[in-house]
Amino acid sequence: MAKNKLISPFVKWVGGKRQLMDTIVKFMPKNIKNYTYVEPFIGGGAVLFHLQPKNAIINDYNSELINVYNVVKENLDELIADLKKHKNDADYFYDIRKLDRSRDFDRIGKVRRASRLIYLNKTCYNGLYRVNSAGEFNSPFGRYKNPNIVNEPVLKAISKYLNANNIQIFNTDYAEILNNLDRNSFVYLDPPYHPLSESSNFTGYVQGGWGAADQERLREACDGLTGRGIKFMLSNSAAGFIKELYRNYDINIVKATRTINADAEKRGEIDEVLVRNYD
Repeated sequence: MAKNKLISPFVKWVGGKRQLMDTIVKFMPKNIKNYTYVEPFIGGGAVLFHLQPKNAIINDYNSELINVYNVVKENLDELIADLKKHKNDADYFYDIRKLDRSRDFDRIGKVRRASRLIYLNKTCYNGLYRVNSAGEFNSPFGRYKNPNIVNEPVLKAISKYLNANNIQIFNTDYAEILNNLDRNSFVYLDPPYHPLSESSNFTGYVQGGWGAADQERLREACDGLTGRGIKFMLSNSAAGFIKELYRNYDINIVKATRTINADAEKRGEIDEVLVRNYD
């Protein structure tokens, strides 16, 4: 069946994979359609939406992001109606942004929370989803002239795809997902990247961030997949620490263009790695 070109990321996410897609697909197993596609760090979903598998398991630790996926799947009409209420105005933006500072934030309902995240993502500075140590969204207003807040055709296409196929959506620790897989699974891992330098560290889309110990725990999980005969591919920065961590695996250096960075001088082409446990 032909792929639907409207199915594409509806939020901009740090580390998005759209411009690396051809390279990622090239290194995937040739019979990828025969596997259940598993992505434990789904983010903006660029790889999922490019492949459009019939069977997939997606997950993210960010509960607000996963709420959006579930609402797009289950409450599309309500979501679109709520998105149409938003205004591209600085005062309004900061009123919506501060909702997560309230103890009553969870009570505003799943549709309004999903609408809020999409709105903030479309109107904040550089589309930079970022939370502080308390888990509160803290990117400033972007001052765009005409942001596409209500991308109705894309949202409808994604909702239809999620409902027409066997796509399981989870919000848990990635290890919970990996522990329950069998050999019919192919896992693509796109975790928070290890910084190339201390000043370049950005893990603000998950409260608490990621450090070296988290990367080591993930490598141990990859060893577990390998021991069980489950194929995986992993993306990360080309930091020396990462290359050493995965020295027993097949590592390819790829060029990626990064467009999301708080520092404009740090956007541009950088080295990343694709790690595999198969030929």
